[in-house]
Amino acid sequence: MMVRGTGDAAADRLPAAVARGDGLTAIMRAARTVFADRGYHGASIRDIAKEAGLSLSALYYYYSGKQDLLHALLEDTLADYRSSCTEVLAEAGDDPAARLRGFVRATVEYRVRRQVDSLLALQETRNLEPDRLESFAERRDALPGLLREIIEDGVAGGLFATPYPDEAQRTILAMCNAIAQWYQPSGGLTVTDLVERYIHMALTLVEYRPHEGR
Repeated sequence: MMVRGTGDAAADRLPAAVARGDGLTAIMRAARTVFADRGYHGASIRDIAKEAGLSLSALYYYYSGKQDLLHALLEDTLADYRSSCTEVLAEAGDDPAARLRGFVRATVEYRVRRQVDSLLALQETRNLEPDRLESFAERRDALPGLLREIIEDGVAGGLFATPYPDEAQRTILAMCNAIAQWYQPSGGLTVTDLVERYIHMALTLVEYRPHEGR
């Protein structure tokens, strides 16, 4: 993010929303909408400014261009997802089955709650510039590592009987991430039901054997 001006004099020359800090929220919301509707390459910085109800100069007060905006959106999405996973895993304790349930619940709920952002992450991450992509991908790919550790701990403790832990990990992630592509709140399937179904499928994939690990 780039802030182009400081001090009261600069603020006086900007729209009131920007001077109050509301402009940042408006720009992020507008970028999300425009990228979702037109794709990264089909969007222009002028489109985003218009959607936000701001002038180009007001937008440039915060961001240097649409690459900067895409990066900010993806980083915000990743930070929120990481926070959700960290919180539920802290609550789950050391039990691999409880941790797997928590990870799946956090992922499913997140893909529904931030469905548009999840789709943008799936479809537009490749459009980050190489240095930004490398840094972002490193942090993003640490999250599947959490799931891998959960499954490995469960296998080591005799709770998970799967002979294919890597494939189980990839399948669980793929099915949870795909929710953003098909879920419709009007379809009759509640988020609670969706979470329970995906937890059941995840435990089936790892071949959960609760009594064998005790």
